[in-house]
Amino acid sequence: MPEGIILGSDHAGFDLKEKVKKALDRLGVPYEDVGAQSTESVDYSDYAHRVAEAVEKGRYARGIVLCGTGLGVSMAANRHPGVRAAVAYDEETARLSREHNDANVLALGGRSLDHGLAERILEVWLKTPFAGGRHARRVAKIEPGTTDPR
Repeated sequence: MPEGIILGSDHAGFDLKEKVKKALDRLGVPYEDVGAQSTESVDYSDYAHRVAEAVEKGRYARGIVLCGTGLGVSMAANRHPGVRAAVAYDEETARLSREHNDANVLALGGRSLDHGLAERILEVWLKTPFAGGRHARRVAKIEPGTTDPR
């Protein structure tokens, strides 16, 4: 599995995606950008599915999806087995999405988040490990048909 992050956005998330890429460069995190490549109108679900499929198939351990609010891309990404996309709107939700929910896809809103705050969210999300323990049991139950792994 390649190290790094796969990321994709629609037109509304494009500007923030470009800032996220600069932050990833600064942090030394390699990435693959699957589009969009401009602010020309496109369908958010196309890009969310590209990212989520790469995480689902194990080509990447983590991804980032962006649209106007983060909501649409998270809904589309979460249709993929094994993908746990979380919309983070502050550092605390980013931390908890990793620590308690083992989120493997971060969803950000290019029109609803201050871009400086989005960069801080990204850093917290990247640096926070999954706590495991009782949370592992809960995460295991997210997929339909799964039960307590103990």
